[in-house]
Amino acid sequence: MDTKLTLKLEQTIIEKAKHYAKSRKTSLSKLIENYLLNITNEKGKEEKITPLVKSLSGIIDLPKDFNPKKGYSDFLINKYK
Repeated sequence: MDTKLTLKLEQTIIEKAKHYAKSRKTSLSKLIENYLLNITNEKGKEEKITPLVKSLSGIIDLPKDFNPKKGYSDFLINKYK
């Protein structure tokens, strides 16, 4: 059974959400319904890890002071020299 719900939101957010829903060929109501369904179903559940990811976990031993942003930055600098 569908029930009406009234929400109070900023106009700009409503406009952006309508545009988003329209671009995905759905209604704003359905978009919000799916979002609420998704967040209420996921609460308390652990994220499932695939066997492939489990097998790769811990395969690389990084130093404790490793900075992934700096590592990626260094990679890009070397790539585009």
